[in-house]
Amino acid sequence: MAGFNRRVGLIDTHTHLETFARRGDLPGILTRARAAGLEAMVTIGTDTDDWGLYRDLAREHAGFVHYTAGLHPCSVGGDWAGRVAQLEGFWADAPKPVALGEIGLDRFHLPKDNPAEAEKILGWQKAAFAEQLGLAKKLGCPVVVHSRGAFAECVEMIDASGVAWGRVVFHCFTEGPAEMAELVKRGGYASFTGIITYKTAEAIRAAALAQGLDRLMIETDAPYLTPMPHRGKPNEPAYLRHTAEFCAGVFGVSPERLAEATTANARRFLSI
Repeated sequence: MAGFNRRVGLIDTHTHLETFARRGDLPGILTRARAAGLEAMVTIGTDTDDWGLYRDLAREHAGFVHYTAGLHPCSVGGDWAGRVAQLEGFWADAPKPVALGEIGLDRFHLPKDNPAEAEKILGWQKAAFAEQLGLAKKLGCPVVVHSRGAFAECVEMIDASGVAWGRVVFHCFTEGPAEMAELVKRGGYASFTGIITYKTAEAIRAAALAQGLDRLMIETDAPYLTPMPHRGKPNEPAYLRHTAEFCAGVFGVSPERLAEATTANARRFLSI
């Protein structure tokens, strides 16, 4: 992996630095990320309690840490509208978010034992998603989509929103080639986490190949979804190198070529 360190750096397009920052571990996290060959990372907003923190981190670590702001579907409640109303102000500040997100739909975490409550929450999620898609269209910014158990619904809502598909990325893509075909034909993107390194992820690897190296982006989603060989331990941005090395094998290219492609794709998509 020395090529990553010396010539072309990697970009972690989706990580969550809040946990590390709150417990004082962030300096070590960032130092290890640089040592592992990262040249930038994007810390992803999920709710009002991390948007300001991430803006401050992006200001303090300009050029290395970038951020997004958005209301995650699992953060959506009956008061979602008041929180979403706060988002636009971040685009009037500096540094601005590089994307709006992560936003979308999540059926997996809905209550299993209360169908009526589940439908109520899903309704809130759909309303919050639609509102934020409208804001993204107004701002003309990229959109980071969280879709769990709701791929077709997310696609339908993005189609209806008028958001340019070339500005949409489905993060932590865990669907197969058929779903990837729906993204590709629309011009959307998918990014891949350490899940792609797991033995059971054949369909995900096939989807990555179907998207192609010229559109591939990679992420950690740290502190979650740790790649092999560290699966079972907390994830961190430094571990992106393992996902990158594995993907280089999947695509049959050198680690340096994989880094060149994914970094260029990330910089182009996010304008960083």
